[in-house]
Amino acid sequence: MNSLRFFFLLAVIHLLRHAPAVSAAQYTVINDARQYPGGRRFDSLIGIPYTKEIMRDINYFIWDILQEYSDADKKPVPEVTIFIQQFDGGEAFTYGEQINVSALYLQGYQGNLKWEFTSLLHHEMTHVFQWMGEGKAPRGLIEGVADYMILKSNYYPPGFAKPGQGERWDQGYDFTARFLEYCEELRSGFVAQLNKKIRYNYTDLYFKELTGKTVGELWSDYKAKYGNIK
Repeated sequence: MNSLRFFFLLAVIHLLRHAPAVSAAQYTVINDARQYPGGRRFDSLIGIPYTKEIMRDINYFIWDILQEYSDADKKPVPEVTIFIQQFDGGEAFTYGEQINVSALYLQGYQGNLKWEFTSLLHHEMTHVFQWMGEGKAPRGLIEGVADYMILKSNYYPPGFAKPGQGERWDQGYDFTARFLEYCEELRSGFVAQLNKKIRYNYTDLYFKELTGKTVGELWSDYKAKYGNIK
C-alpha cells in the first residue's frame, strides 16, 4: 500500500468514527384494502415503493423543521407503519406509530391523488414524531403543528387558511398553522423551540418565554396585522 492510499484510508476511518449518528425509523406499508376500489387505486396511482420513499423524506423533513439533529432530541420511533384500510369517517388517523389511511377517501378523491396523499402524510407523520406534552398540550396546537408541516412543505391545498384567518389561536389545523407561521416570523425557530418545551408538559406560558408576549397578546397582534379578518 503506497503512502497516498494509506493516508486516504486513515481519513475515511476518521470520518466514519466522527460522523453524526442518524437513527431513521423503519417504514412499513400494508394495503389491507386491495379488494376495494380505493385500495386498487392506491396501488395503481401511488404504490408501496413511492410511499416508503416519501415516508423517509418526510421523516427527515420533520426532524429538520423541528431542529432535532440528535437522538436525544428525537422521539424514539423504531418503525412507522401505514395501513390502507376500508373505513369511513375521515381521511386518516394516527395512533402512536401507526397511520391508518382510508381507502374510501382514496377512492373518492377528485384531483391529483399522489399529491394529496403526500400532503396527508406530512400531517399524519408529524403526529408520529412531534412532542405532545404527554397528553397535556391542546389538541388544536398539536393539529396546528401538523398542518404547519404541510404549509412549510408547500403541500397545502388552495382551500388552506390564509394569513390572519381564524377565531382562536388554538382553533387547530390550518388556522393554527398560520398563527404558528406568524410566531415563527417573530422568532426564527419558534416552532422547534415550542416543540422541545412541550416534550413533558404544557403551559401557555411557553409562548411568553419564547416571544416576550402572552399567547393572547400574540393572537391579538396577529389578527390586527391582517385586519381582523374571519
